[in-house]
Amino acid sequence: MIHEMTNIPAVIFKTRTRNDNIAGENPFEWRDVSSASIFSKRKIVLFALPGAFTPTCSSTHLPGYEAAYANFLAAGVDDLYCLSVNDAFSMFQWANQLGIKNVKMLPDGNADFTRQMGMLVKKENLGFGARSWRYSMLVDDGKIVKMFAEANKMDNAPNDPFECSDAPTMLGFLKDN
Repeated sequence: MIHEMTNIPAVIFKTRTRNDNIAGENPFEWRDVSSASIFSKRKIVLFALPGAFTPTCSSTHLPGYEAAYANFLAAGVDDLYCLSVNDAFSMFQWANQLGIKNVKMLPDGNADFTRQMGMLVKKENLGFGARSWRYSMLVDDGKIVKMFAEANKMDNAPNDPFECSDAPTMLGFLKDN
């Protein structure tokens, strides 16, 4: 597992972005986004969760960060990213359904980033396959400054802890540091 004061993994995320210069019914195009382009020379809060449209992720985790967006900016954060081992289509529709306007959705469909972070877990007991363990981290210019990972990371965990990767915990750290 990657720890604090180490660099984030170098990966390419397969994303879909809106291009208003494309005429027609589908103004979206595929775009490869490097982790370097997201994290270099910027202060980013990334939080990762098991899956789009899942109960805790949809009711509390993602909405909590969205609601606190202005507080994160006031604390000196440049952007907030939500990462999940889901495809770009699922992440886009999930954000639309929840009315997410500020948090950027980051699909890790192949789990490349999650695997290199050491946060990939099996959730076959729930029929999910491989997913991200729940965590949040503050990254400054590509280096992990602080990480809050939920306790007892294990494959096929019987529960889904949500104690420390929430928005208030990260905001508390930012205000104290």
